Amino acid sequence: MTDSVSIACAVLGGFILFYGLTSLIIKEKLYLSEASVSLICGVIFGPVCAHFIDVDSWGNKEEVTKQFCRFVIGVQVMAAGVSLPKAYLRKELVSLLVLLGPVMIYMWLVSGLLVWALIPGLNFLESLMIAACFTPTDPVLANSIVQGKFAEKHVPSHVRHIVSCESGANDGLGYPFLFLAIYLLQMSPGAAIGKWAYWIMAYNVLLSIIIGFVVGYIGRKLLKFAEQKKFIDNESFLVFSVALSLFIMGTVGLIGSDDLLACFVAGNSLTWDDWFRIETEKAHLMEPWSTFNDIATQITIWRLIVLAILVLLLRRLPIVVALYRVIPAIHTWREAVFTGWFGPIGVGAIFYCTVALESVPADGPNAHAREVLTPVVYFMVLSSVIAHGITIPLFYIGTFASRTLTRTSEAGTSVMRIPKIEKFFGSKSNTTVSEADLGDGGYLEKHDGFERTKSSPLPKPKHTAITIVTPDSIPSHRGDITETVIPHRRRPSLNTSDSELDNSEEFLPSSRRSSFTYTDKANV
Repeated sequence: MTDSVSIACAVLGGFILFYGLTSLIIKEKLYLSEASVSLICGVIFGPVCAHFIDVDSWGNKEEVTKQFCRFVIGVQVMAAGVSLPKAYLRKELVSLLVLLGPVMIYMWLVSGLLVWALIPGLNFLESLMIAACFTPTDPVLANSIVQGKFAEKHVPSHVRHIVSCESGANDGLGYPFLFLAIYLLQMSPGAAIGKWAYWIMAYNVLLSIIIGFVVGYIGRKLLKFAEQKKFIDNESFLVFSVALSLFIMGTVGLIGSDDLLACFVAGNSLTWDDWFRIETEKAHLMEPWSTFNDIATQITIWRLIVLAILVLLLRRLPIVVALYRVIPAIHTWREAVFTGWFGPIGVGAIFYCTVALESVPADGPNAHAREVLTPVVYFMVLSSVIAHGITIPLFYIGTFASRTLTRTSEAGTSVMRIPKIEKFFGSKSNTTVSEADLGDGGYLEKHDGFERTKSSPLPKPKHTAITIVTPDSIPSHRGDITETVIPHRRRPSLNTSDSELDNSEEFLPSSRRSSFTYTDKANV
């Protein structure tokens, strides 16, 4: 066991060092998320390749995985809550209720139908139990998507905030969907609904919200007091939210309530007045591969691939696009497509998978559902990490290629206009033609007149009028300023004769104007 811990520390420390030394290139040049790089590292050093890390040798792998995921999610949802603007839950309550209500229910039902259709040997309730594990969007992957140079440049701040807020909130709200399916499998509908109402909705969800808000409020008051009295140093101030998340996970976990939801609410309560966020914003494992193709469970790799594609496309995107008009935080259909697509599946799904494994006995009537639970959930996580991890690099490559083709097309269009210019002004002109002299209409334009060949007569000097329109309440000064009628010049067509060029003035209706009149000496 000592060697296993030492190897894990060495691999983890080496990965953090390597990623830290190249993080700017990876995130802002290659636009790769931390999750994608971590996945590659896990494949290399895990049981598939080097076999340096083997979770099976650590003892109860389900419990180890559950506690590790719980720790990661608790810290991350606290960070998601802290990163939100002032009183965000109150300001965007309608948007959040739509995303956590109709959108999340749709995601659960559609995912359950897809699992039921593609994974053999399951009934609909068992499929809903499996789908509940990857219904919530993952705060860890969402954080890597909504932060960074690319997100700040291309994604509006209100979209980044609602994606981060939803991922933090619904990761704690996975319990109602998971245990509703589990209770319906284990007991009669009446008893299942009753237990689900008082134990899950009241004791887990409602109580955790109250605890999180109260703890966050008290923490904010104590932190402000300590800061004002100079009781706390800068290092302790910066890690206060991490320590608070650990405290909540421990205390709320002891009473059996939803510690993840409490952490998110506490983070938002901690920065309710935006003070803590502003003060800190500038501070800057299991091995499921063999179960992906298992004859005993009738799972094949192509079933999982088709399921993953359909889940990623239909689980969230259609309902967000359909309801974006009633979500105030989403303004356009483009923002709806972005929000609907980026609903990643990650550590939260693995956590709920371990919770479901604890709640469903291995030798019970739902033993087959328990067997297929792990490979289905893990493959959904793998697919989401890959799909959402390469979306931004592909978008960047597509944007760069489109911009290059557009520039090439525009350059080609300018060259195609040259014969028209020569036809209009004479192909034997000794006047040098440059791109700066090309007008919008395909002819040479210079200052207020037109460029001519040597044989063409020079245009007469033109007078340019600068008009200042004043309200009636301001008296006009008629000493140095003369009132005039402002000529409006029409741009000549290709068939315009030379005699018409000087007489093609169209006078605007007279109005109360004051204008300075001067002679354009450049054309004299």
